[in-house]
Amino acid sequence: MSVIVTASGLVARSKTVASIADEYADWSDKEGRLAEPVVEALHREGLWGMWVPLSIRGGAELDPVSALELLENVSYGDPSVGWVLMAAALAIGTGAAFLEDSAVSELFGGTRLPVIVGQGTRPGKALPTGGGFLLSGSWSFASGIKHGTHIHTLAIIEPTGEPRIFVLPVEKVKLIENWDVMGLRGTGSIDYTIDNVFVPEAYTHSALTETPKRGGALYTIGIIGFAMMCHSGWACGIGRRLLDELGAIVRSKIGRAGSTGDSDAFQEGYANAEARYRAARAFIYESWQDVAEALTRGEKLSVRQHSLIRLALTNATWSMQEICAFVYKTAGTVALRAGTLQRLFRDMNAGTQHITSAPGVIRAAGRELAGLASGKRWLFLDLVDAG
Repeated sequence: MSVIVTASGLVARSKTVASIADEYADWSDKEGRLAEPVVEALHREGLWGMWVPLSIRGGAELDPVSALELLENVSYGDPSVGWVLMAAALAIGTGAAFLEDSAVSELFGGTRLPVIVGQGTRPGKALPTGGGFLLSGSWSFASGIKHGTHIHTLAIIEPTGEPRIFVLPVEKVKLIENWDVMGLRGTGSIDYTIDNVFVPEAYTHSALTETPKRGGALYTIGIIGFAMMCHSGWACGIGRRLLDELGAIVRSKIGRAGSTGDSDAFQEGYANAEARYRAARAFIYESWQDVAEALTRGEKLSVRQHSLIRLALTNATWSMQEICAFVYKTAGTVALRAGTLQRLFRDMNAGTQHITSAPGVIRAAGRELAGLASGKRWLFLDLVDAG
């Protein structure tokens, strides 16, 4: 496995992966999982390790702005690959930063990085027992689980109510083949269940922790911070691809009588869509550049910074969805038929359903930005009392 430690090197390699992802995108969409050449490219080019601490072989500890660019590149090639990568990179990176030394030595001691996937929002339950926990539950939306070596999953400790992340071999879970969906089909985000499986305490960590055991200030953004970054990069990638696909379709018809490209309405609409895309993307990069600078200074993120990265993501998600609607309407029957544009339409609309862009998030951000949330702090996707 190549060891990639420079941001520029890893971002450059993401373009290679994007090209391979694009080549196999229709296959992945049809089969409900990523094509093996794509998975191998993610290993070979070192992208699984984008957020693994530099102290671990294969880790890049990628800064926020470079990470956004990387995820944007891969999602441009195939949104399903970008989605799987972001979900797995989050779990791999936070596991490497937050788990105990003994677990990290076992998980990251091989010639390849583990591919840790799973679900960190809908919790199961865990009962304390000697040296660990008995874990049970049912989870949905395990993106990339068909390519995973280990599961990252959320559960609530009984009776304390503490939320913890558990990491265990994928062989310990039961997979449920039920990913019959409209979009993001290539992610293979099936359900899984766990029935009374023992997980050593060393293979768990608090779901709320912002204190890494290894790695730098990047990890103080916590799991939810990484999730905001993930979905922001994804939205920018698919939004750019939608506009580029429409432009290519319109250019291919120039010279025909009544071609779309000659229409004043199209030209105005495309310009407005381009402006909407660039504004949404700029908001994301501005917000995360501010975060990166704060981390460099050794500062914890403020409530306002947390509000802005959430707002930037929600704005981007729904801006790209509006762009998608314009692209679909303008492309006519090309978008109706099987092909790249139809797949992008399905993927974009599937992506809007993720909890990170739910209405409650933007409402909470609005309260804070309007000065109506004094004494509050962010906990995952909502504001709670700071005390």
